[in-house]
Parts: sequence; C-alpha cells; structure tokens
Amino acid sequence: MGVTALQAHGPELGATGVSDYCGATTPTRFGDPQSEFDALRTGCGVYDLGFRAKILLSGRDRVRWLNGMTTNNIRDLAIDRGVYGFLLNPQGHILADLYAYNQGESILVDTDHAQIEKILGLFARYIIMDRVDVKNMSQELTALGISGRKSREVLKKAGLDLPDLEPLQRHTIPCDSESGCLNCTVVRSDDPSTESYEIWLAPLEVKPLWDALVKAGATRVGSEALEMHRIAAGIPRYGVDIHERDLPHETEQARALNFTKGCYIGQEIVERIRSRGAVHRKLAGFLTDAPVTPGSKIVVGEKEVGEVTSATSLGLADQQRNLALGYVRREASAPGSEVHIGQVAAKVTALPFSEVTFAGDGRSLS
Repeated sequence: MGVTALQAHGPELGATGVSDYCGATTPTRFGDPQSEFDALRTGCGVYDLGFRAKILLSGRDRVRWLNGMTTNNIRDLAIDRGVYGFLLNPQGHILADLYAYNQGESILVDTDHAQIEKILGLFARYIIMDRVDVKNMSQELTALGISGRKSREVLKKAGLDLPDLEPLQRHTIPCDSESGCLNCTVVRSDDPSTESYEIWLAPLEVKPLWDALVKAGATRVGSEALEMHRIAAGIPRYGVDIHERDLPHETEQARALNFTKGCYIGQEIVERIRSRGAVHRKLAGFLTDAPVTPGSKIVVGEKEVGEVTSATSLGLADQQRNLALGYVRREASAPGSEVHIGQVAAKVTALPFSEVTFAGDGRSLS
C-alpha cells in the first residue's frame, strides 16, 4: 500500500519515527511509547488506522456467499452490527482474519493491508455463479482510532457526540465544521481492555479530524504503543500470533466462531475438533521475570511445550512488567503454571493480563 492517508502528511504530524505496520507505513511514535500506552488506557490516545483495508461486498448473494466463507454468522447479522471471523482452507487452517459489518445494502469487510491481496484472491476464487460484487475501498476510505477512559469526552469536545454503542456497532454521523470533515462512521471496537472507537472517513478529511481530536485533548499515539496495548489486551495479530498452520480453536478466539450457522469452508474440521475435545495447544499470556523475544521456546523442565509469538515490556504501578503471548501445550496452560522461556522464569496467565496494574492509579489492565 505504501504510506497511509494520514502519514502522507509527513512532517506535519510531528512523529519521531515511521515504519511498516500491518502492511502500511504509519507513525511509529510521537514521544515516549510508555506515555502513549498510558494514554490509551487511562486517558485518550488517537492513532492512525490507515493500515486497515476496507472491501465492499454488494449484490444480492453477498450475505449467503460470505456466510459460506467465514467462521462467524453473517446471515443473522443486524444492520450496523459487525462480527470478527476467520477464512479457512478445507483442512480448517486459518488463511486470514477479518471483521464484517452489515451496512444494509452492502457488507464492509475490514482487515489489515498485509492481508488484503490474499483475501481479494480468495474472494475471486470462490465467487463463481454468485451475484457478488467486490470493491477494494482502501483508497476511498481510511480510519483513525481513539482509545481510553476519556475517549467519549474527547470525541464530544471535537464535535462527535455519540449514542451508547455496543462492541462492533457502527453509527454514521455528520461531522461539524470544527472537526473539518463532512461525515464519518464511528464504530465501537471489541477491545476487551478499554473503551475504544474507530472513525471511518475519506482520506482528504483525515488530517483535519486528527488535528481536531488532538486539540480536544487526545494524545498522539504511534504503532509501537499500539503493539504494547494489543499485547496487554491479549489480542492476537494475524501474521504474528496467528498463521496458516494454526487451527481456530488453538487461538482461543471463541468470538470468531459460530456453531449454529451452517456450512462454510473448513466447517467440518472445526466441528470435529469441537465434538472430539480440545486441541493440543492454545494461545496464552505469560508474565516473565525478564524481557523475552518472539520465537523463544517455552519449556517445562527439559521438555519444550510452546513458543512465544509476541512480547513487550511495560512500566506499570508496581514495577517494570514483561508480557508475552505464545502457544503452549494444554497440559502446561493452566493460569499460574510456572514455565521457562529460554532461561527466563515465567508464569502462565489468563488474557487480558488482569494481574498487571497501571502506573499512577493501581487499576488492573482489564
């Protein structure tokens, strides 16, 4: 994709670094990533979501067809509601992940730019006699994210007064002159750790809205703090924590699965695993005594039982805490189980990391 619509403004943003994130070039940081992380939890952080791609599905068969492609229930999705799901191969392995939103006359699919070519290829392969039109909207629609306890307060101050929204509910509103945009759609995210929203809008309007949110009190946040936030929330990322070799049950993402919707590609394998019992490994969180790196092996005694996929360090109320995500065998996955990651002692913990507390106020991450 290249640079996001926001990052195209370059030096005007004041970022101190840029990098590729989820398939697009976006700000890495604006200052101290720890302070940016704190804003995402206890204050209000605003960040570029231009690395998310949008695909529009229209045509009379769109609902039936997408319902037969994904692991979640598209058929019964209410207007202005969304779901998270996987695309699988016939062997039940995960080819991609996505969000799908019912817009009434169309379905909007949201995913990382790093996945869009694969997903468009899968869609083209499986649309045969179906009346489904596919349009890549990524050049016409971008997004900003806003997160933290003060998010609603900042949004209102910037002219975006929202009704109460449930996770993955969308609301289209006109933006006032102060925010400098014509209209936008706000989506409440499904982040389990804090209140957060996505704002979808035209690329030409992204910088004026960014400026309005910063003026209203939002802290600018880069992708480095977003990764800290994601790991602390226990949210796996495709291409990092989820790969094509993985099965849906191993990811612990029950939110992606529906067992009553009927047939879809890979459904037979998913149902067989559910009926016969748990898989042999699962995604889990780890609190470690020292920093660790992705790819490090998880061991119990001298036996290898898993591998780290993501890791970060956070300055929190009590001390510096080191967190990791990774896959571990079921027999070693109970919360509180002691393991080693390389030579570093670690403890398995439930996700999100509820045992970890904030700097400043002692509140838990969850």
